[in-house]
Amino acid sequence: MSSKVCLVTGGTRGIGAAVSILLSKNNYTVIANYANNDTKANEFSKVNNINVKKFDVSNHEDCKEKINAIEKEFGPIGILINNAGITRDAAIHKMSLTQWIEVINTNLNSAFNLVSSVINSMRENNFGRIVHISSVNGQKGQFGQTNYAATKAGIFGFSKSLALEVASKGITSNVVAPGYINTEMVAAIREDILKTIVDTIPAKRLGESAEIADMILYLISEKAGYINGATFSINGGLRMD
Repeated sequence: MSSKVCLVTGGTRGIGAAVSILLSKNNYTVIANYANNDTKANEFSKVNNINVKKFDVSNHEDCKEKINAIEKEFGPIGILINNAGITRDAAIHKMSLTQWIEVINTNLNSAFNLVSSVINSMRENNFGRIVHISSVNGQKGQFGQTNYAATKAGIFGFSKSLALEVASKGITSNVVAPGYINTEMVAAIREDILKTIVDTIPAKRLGESAEIADMILYLISEKAGYINGATFSINGGLRMD
């Protein structure tokens, strides 16, 4: 039997917030994870009537402890949206070890921390939907983002390997790779640089978080059970492979 309990990491801002809201409106029991800023997270929870839980996705023990508590409160997690991510941009000759490690831990090690914490209950229930959020920059690279691009490229291999391991148990693992989406993270890009980026996008615009959320809503459905190990690029034509 499928579970409607869904954990969305980084689920109170940007793409994650759009996903949390859409899934909640479609009768999923959504738990939106966040890392800091209790005030904004609690406001998000109150406005949207969505449960929020604070824990560090880069910390393996914290993930295990908090996910165990979530499953005791809400039941087995049947859907995981692995969305949390950070940037610490710098050219490699200026990048510190801290900048490298923080991005690796939050964007890539978190995939192991989260999946390893939910996979056993998914296997027991013969159902699971795991969607990882990567990035067009993991496909094409980006100046100043050797750390970020490495993590987002790593997600592709992680998801494909995971799909091979769990497909026989009714579990799917897929990737959505957004291009430049109209979020706080993209808004932080210097205006002239952002204009140059938009000019290179065939669609001549930024994407919207809702466009990513719509794809995820389908991928977690029972109708998508034969889609596994796939990558869906949503980037306005910026990258077509």
